[in-house]
Order: sequence, then structure tokens, then C-alpha cells
Amino acid sequence: MTSWTPGWGAFPPALREFWTERHLCTFTTVRTDGRPHAVPVGVAIDHEERCAWVITHGASQKARHVAAAGAEGSAVAACQVAGARWSTLEGRAQVLTEPAAVRRAEECYAGRYRVPRPNPQRVAVRIEIDRFLISTTLAG
Repeated sequence: MTSWTPGWGAFPPALREFWTERHLCTFTTVRTDGRPHAVPVGVAIDHEERCAWVITHGASQKARHVAAAGAEGSAVAACQVAGARWSTLEGRAQVLTEPAAVRRAEECYAGRYRVPRPNPQRVAVRIEIDRFLISTTLAG
């Protein structure tokens, strides 16, 4: 295992490809009592805005956990696995409800997975990525 701190101009090609392939992730948030909460989600990396996105219903547990952290953001992790290849991104997340942010998250999600079903209660979870953990098979 190795780690990589985003240098968005020099994103490792194998890591970029892996986070573009269609893989579901586990998304881990922290409950108010400190216990982890992990659920399957789609995570889309946004190279233009230098972040990652998760779309979800505003009343979901993950959205509530992230929102409870307030303006400083909530510590989160998202991990995906494909055979011997895996990568985890770690960062701080915030729940955004503004239509432009939700639209951007939906567009990024659609680029990696599929066009999401309409959901008027959808919110966007924006993750400011601190680092990626990378399997040795991706690190080269």
C-alpha cells in the first residue's frame, strides 16, 4: 500500500483510470456517537472542481452524519475494490443543497455510472480529498 496526496495536475494515470471505471464504493461516515457507518454508493471524481461527489437523499443517514459536522466538514472515506486493485479516498465532506451543486454532482455521477433517477429530495455530498490510499497493483 502507498498513499498519494492530490496533485491534480499530475494525477497518476492508473489511479485516474481506476476511479473512472464503474465500481461501487463503500462510503464511511461517522455517527454522532463516533461509530463508523459504511454504505454502498457511487462516487465520482471531479477533476475540474478537484473533489469527489456522492448523490443521495437528503434524509439519508450518510447525509445526516455529514451535515451534523457543520461548516468544518465531516471526516469521510470511500473505498472501491476490484480483485487485487483497491483505492480509498479520505477527506472532509459537506452536504450541499444548492441546485447548481446537485446538478454538478448528478452530471459527474452520470459520467461514471448512469443518469440518476429524478429525486427532488436529492442532495450532493462534496468531498474535499486529502489523500488516496492505493494498492501496490495500482501504484506501479
